[in-house]
Amino acid sequence: MRLSDFDYDLPEGFIAQTPIEPRDSSRLLLLPREDDTVGHRVFHELPTLLRPGDLLVFNNTRVIPARLAVHKSTGGRGEILLLSQIDRTSWECFVGGKGARVGTRYALDAAPVTAEVVDVLEGPRRVVAFSDDIRGYLSQAGEMPLPPYIHTRLTDPERYQTVYAHNPGSAAAPTAGLHFTPELLTRLAAAGIGRAEVTLHVGSDTFQPVKGEDLSQHHMHGEWCTVPAETVTTIAATRAAGGRVIAVGTTTTRTLEAAAQGGALQTFEGVVDLFIQPGYKWRVIDGLITNFHLPKSTLLMLVSALAGRERILAAYEEAKSQGYRFFSFGDAMLIA
Repeated sequence: MRLSDFDYDLPEGFIAQTPIEPRDSSRLLLLPREDDTVGHRVFHELPTLLRPGDLLVFNNTRVIPARLAVHKSTGGRGEILLLSQIDRTSWECFVGGKGARVGTRYALDAAPVTAEVVDVLEGPRRVVAFSDDIRGYLSQAGEMPLPPYIHTRLTDPERYQTVYAHNPGSAAAPTAGLHFTPELLTRLAAAGIGRAEVTLHVGSDTFQPVKGEDLSQHHMHGEWCTVPAETVTTIAATRAAGGRVIAVGTTTTRTLEAAAQGGALQTFEGVVDLFIQPGYKWRVIDGLITNFHLPKSTLLMLVSALAGRERILAAYEEAKSQGYRFFSFGDAMLIA
């Protein structure tokens, strides 16, 4: 398939700039995997839309304040966005500003830490070595790394975290989970809907556009993830009892499917670079809760692999006609 196959028109007014309150009052578009019926509900109705015995799988990653303001000794200003940790003091990062060559040194504006570019990767990605473990300074020097299409300052940083986030390491939130509240999780459990967790620390591909028309030439950058034994056991028990496995978000989806590339789901810890597009053979999930994604993005390709490109694009047009809000703080879709 071609990159242009996943393009659609989205006027800027559809892009949600602020989160809705309460979290579970967002709209929810229902799209069955095998027919063209589209439904419109509210997210807090989710317990009545799933079946007793179904299992929701969540990504429990927590966003770190990964955006760092820096300056050079020459006075030039810049910005470093932490993507993934390599060792105690080295990170893969996006480095903004001119002249980010090997040997370029920076000082953080708000912490007694210096940074040096030690390797140049693709595009703005660099390997940066800090003078100390930067994690100990993020609370004073870091800011929440909102996506570039959000222009309104977030008054409460916790609003860009899921309510179940507890494993720090992401440069962006797994946004499908932002719709859940503690009360909704309690109601889901009372309705007989199970819960399991994985971890994927969201990294650079959240920010990177696909380059080139030929999708076979696109390479996903790796992101660290883990699937614990408890989750593997819970999914097996759900399957045996006839329940469905519903992934909450594309990051959860990629984690589960990567852990099953050998044929059966297994415990897993490591880097995943799985690129899911139409034609993919699904191994684990039966459904997906997801937000509405950017044109020409790998996330749009993933949901198209689950429900069909034409049906997804038609559903997006339906969502636009109904005034849905798009992207990170926008509304949601249930494909099941």
